[in-house]
Amino acid sequence: MIEPIISVSGLRGIIGPSLNPRIVADYVLAFSASMPPGAFVVTRDSRPSGGFLADVVHSALNSVGRSTIDAAIAATPTTGILVRQLRAVGGIQISASHNPIEYNGLKLFSAEGRVVPQNIGQQVLERYRQGGADWVRYDKLGSRDVCRNTVPGHQMLVTNTVNVDAIRCRKFKVLLDANHGAGALLGERLLDDLDCEITVLGCSPNGRFEHLPEPTAENLRSVGEKVRELGVDVAFCQDPDADRLALIDANGRYIGEEYTLALCLEHLLRTANEGNHPHPRKEGPIVINCASSRMNEDIANKHDVPLFRSAVGEANVVDLMLEKDAMFGGEGNGGPIDPKVGFVRDSFVGMALILDAMAARNKPLSELADELPRYAMVKRKCPIALQEVSALLDKTAAAFSRFPCDRLDGLRIDHGDAWVLLRGSNTEPILRIFAEAPTENRANELCDEVERTIAVIGGV
Repeated sequence: MIEPIISVSGLRGIIGPSLNPRIVADYVLAFSASMPPGAFVVTRDSRPSGGFLADVVHSALNSVGRSTIDAAIAATPTTGILVRQLRAVGGIQISASHNPIEYNGLKLFSAEGRVVPQNIGQQVLERYRQGGADWVRYDKLGSRDVCRNTVPGHQMLVTNTVNVDAIRCRKFKVLLDANHGAGALLGERLLDDLDCEITVLGCSPNGRFEHLPEPTAENLRSVGEKVRELGVDVAFCQDPDADRLALIDANGRYIGEEYTLALCLEHLLRTANEGNHPHPRKEGPIVINCASSRMNEDIANKHDVPLFRSAVGEANVVDLMLEKDAMFGGEGNGGPIDPKVGFVRDSFVGMALILDAMAARNKPLSELADELPRYAMVKRKCPIALQEVSALLDKTAAAFSRFPCDRLDGLRIDHGDAWVLLRGSNTEPILRIFAEAPTENRANELCDEVERTIAVIGGV
């Protein structure tokens, strides 16, 4: 048995070797014991293993007297909204996000419809390690109810942030790559409401991914070919639980995930200044994580709004957004977070705001992307036992002590016009290495230098 990867916001593992019904039951019971009285919303992405894991979650919670609301397959941001709408005490999304098909996991939500903050997550983790449960008598068992109409509330919140009439007038041709994930349920309905001409790849949420689920350039090469074949205006590419969004322009060019947040941010700050949008925003602080592109910082500086960086992780971004009363935020992995919709990374927010920007500026996605400050970001990963990460980062920091180093999350090395970030993954036994620089060659050189240094000091 291999230990699953457990963090303060959830757990993730390979079905069988590291994730089984006993671990799932123990974990959700620890979550239940950490929360006040009330029902839990339970959802899942489209992975075939999600069905039996959902049964385990419901049964475990019912057995300690908790009622559950079964919302079946739903996107992760939809889960957060359902928790609020149904006035649940919390939520559990069964998903492994961008991981391959053999993985699954649990993501925990608080009553506010956000991923649980660190203090609650830490309580859950400690109770899980302690074990034990307060089982109830047969006459005290919790009930399992069903919620069938899950997406209208989410759809309304998203459309209430954009100029629906302007988008409808454009009759955009859109390719939605849901890849048989949960995103098609709301994605197709939202785009149809915006009068788009839609082609959906992988519209059935059955988890039979047609390509590897992480929306990277390599994995989306076939989608870019389809874009050129169909002559669409834009392609929206989701991960299996639809909290991340990558973009492909009308030429089949992979715009990527880093641009999703930056394009949304530029559009919102531009329309706030112009003041002629039907849903204007009041300018305010922006929050991103420390692995997100410098594009966002340049955009915030251009519009004279403060930008703050958090540690990587949705819960960390949301904590800082709440502290700073941020108007918008997110992570550069294609995860915009709009407080007007919910405090969850949301691909549907990204889709709507990108279309809103294209309609408002009367420009294709390619031009909007090319207007932004240009940096090259390289992302690499190396296998490592996560318990070895801390010591490795200490040694690496010493080796690069001639440069400013930041330990907010992992190790960030500032090279003036470029930066490198090393951090242990929260979801896989790997060390992630990010580098951003004015050119791709420079970013690769920085990654190469870090990897050589790690090899010398006896790391990965």
